[in-house]
Amino acid sequence: MFDDEKAQHAIDFIQCLKHTKGRWAGKPFILLDWQYELIRDVFGTVDGRGFRLYRECFCEIPKKNGKSDLAAAVALYLLCADGEAGGEIYSAAGDRKQAGIVFDVAADMVRFEPELDKKCKINDSQKRIIYYPTNSFYQVLSSEVETKHGVNAHGVIFDELHGQPNRNLWDVLTKGSMEAREQPLLFAITTAGYDKESICYEVYDRAWRVKKKVSEDKHFYPVIFELEEKDDWEKEINWQKANPSLGTQQEVDNGTKILSLDRFREAYIKAKENPAEINIFKRLRLNLWTAQETRWLDMHYWNESAGEVHPEELKGKICYAGLDLSSTDDLTAFVLVFNIDDNYKVLPFFFMPGDNIEKRVREHRIKYDVWLSQGHIFATEGNVIDYQFIYDKICEIAKIYEIEEIAYDPYNALMLSQKLKDEGFTMVEMFQGMKSLSPPTKDTEILILSGNLHHGNNPVLTWMFNNVQVVTDANSNRRVDKEKSREKIDGIQAMIMAISRARVHAEPVVYKQDCVKAI
Repeated sequence: MFDDEKAQHAIDFIQCLKHTKGRWAGKPFILLDWQYELIRDVFGTVDGRGFRLYRECFCEIPKKNGKSDLAAAVALYLLCADGEAGGEIYSAAGDRKQAGIVFDVAADMVRFEPELDKKCKINDSQKRIIYYPTNSFYQVLSSEVETKHGVNAHGVIFDELHGQPNRNLWDVLTKGSMEAREQPLLFAITTAGYDKESICYEVYDRAWRVKKKVSEDKHFYPVIFELEEKDDWEKEINWQKANPSLGTQQEVDNGTKILSLDRFREAYIKAKENPAEINIFKRLRLNLWTAQETRWLDMHYWNESAGEVHPEELKGKICYAGLDLSSTDDLTAFVLVFNIDDNYKVLPFFFMPGDNIEKRVREHRIKYDVWLSQGHIFATEGNVIDYQFIYDKICEIAKIYEIEEIAYDPYNALMLSQKLKDEGFTMVEMFQGMKSLSPPTKDTEILILSGNLHHGNNPVLTWMFNNVQVVTDANSNRRVDKEKSREKIDGIQAMIMAISRARVHAEPVVYKQDCVKAI
C-alpha cells in the first residue's frame, strides 16, 4: 500500500531544512531526483495497519553525491516529525568521529531553521540533540559494543558501513534493539568497499539480490548506484550511472545537480597518472567493489600482455612449474611457464573439491561452475582436496611437457612434494617471504609491462590477477600477499614461483627502459 500523505509529509519536512555548507549554505534542501524517490518510497509505503513497511534502507552510492546530507535530514525527520514519543535516534559508524559527521550536519540544519531550533537543545560535546515536544533525542554512539545492548532505537543512521571492522555493532543494533518500536528505520549509507568478507558486503549482497528480485524481503529497501563489470569505467557516459548527482557546471549552478563533471574529470586524470589510485577512484567514485584497496598493476597491462598460448604447440618443450597447494577445502594451482625466445608462456591448471563448487558459486558469485564446464578447473571428488588426484595429474602433465623443476610453498605440501620427489621430479622449496618472492615479483612485473608474459587470458588466472594486492617494505621490495588480497590469488603465486625458476635458467634479457621505470 502507498500513502501519498505520509510520503509528502516527509518530503515537505526535509525540503524545509537548509543546506549548511559552501555555496548552498542557507538555501532550501531541495531533494534531487534520486533522493526524492528514496524518501517518497521509504516513508510512503505502508503495511495494512498504516505503519511504515520498510524497516531497513541500504543506500550504496559514491562519495560527493549528497548521501550524508540526506542521512542527516532523515535523522531529523525521525527525531522531530515522525510522531514517535520518546524516540531514540542513533548515529553509528566505524568510529565515533565518522558517526559524528552526519550528526554535525543535522545539528547545523537545526540551527539554520529557527522554528526547529526553538524546540531543540544541541549538546555538541556529547553529540546529542533533544527534541522537547516528544522528549526524543538523537545521539552519536561510540564504537564500544558492550554498551549498546540497552538501546531502544526508533531510528539508526549507519554511516560508511564498509568501514566497520567487524559485524558486532551492526548485529547489536539490528537484532533486538528496534523490536519495541512500531515503525523503526535503519538507514545505512556507504560507498563500496573491498573486503568481501565484511558485514558491508553481506548487506550489499542482500540488497543486490532484493533489487534484482533474486530474493524477497518486503521490509528491506535497497538503493545501489554502481557500475557493472561489463561497463567501461573510463567512459564518461558510464560515470552518470553510478553518480545520479553528477552533472555539468550549469546543472550544478542551477541546483539540479551537486557534483561537477569537471571536478570528476580531474579526479579521473589523477587516478590515471598514478596506477595505485585507480582502485580508489573505482571504489569511491564509481562504487565498484574492488578486490583490494590498492592494486599491483592495472588490468590493462595484463590484458595487453595476454598474447596466445596453444598447449599443442608447447608439447615436449622445457618448462618450469609452480605449485601452490590449498588448504583442504579450497583451490589449488599448478602453473607451467615456458621460455620461448624470451616470451614466457603460462599454462595453468586448477583443482577444487567438487562438492564445494556449488556453495562457492552461490555464496561468492564467482564462476567456478562455468570454469569447470570450460575445462579450466578440475573437480576432485568429495569436499576436501584430493592430493592423489593432483599427484596423478602432475605425472600425466609431465608426460606431455618437459618439467625441469617444480617450485613449491612447503606449507601444506610436505607429503605431496616428497611423493613427487620420489617420482623423480626436481623439487625446489620456495618460502613465501619478501626475500624469496620480491625478485621474481619484480621480474614478473617487467614481463607483463613489456608484453613478454603470455597467458592467453585464461579466465581463472585473469580473475586472480585482478585480486592481487602487494605488500612493500622500506627498501621497495614487494611481494603478492594472500592475506591482503580479498579473493584467491593462488595461480598468480604459483606463476611467480615458476617464473622464478625459469629466470634462474634463462639468459639475461634487456627490456624496454620505460618498463623498468614503471616499477
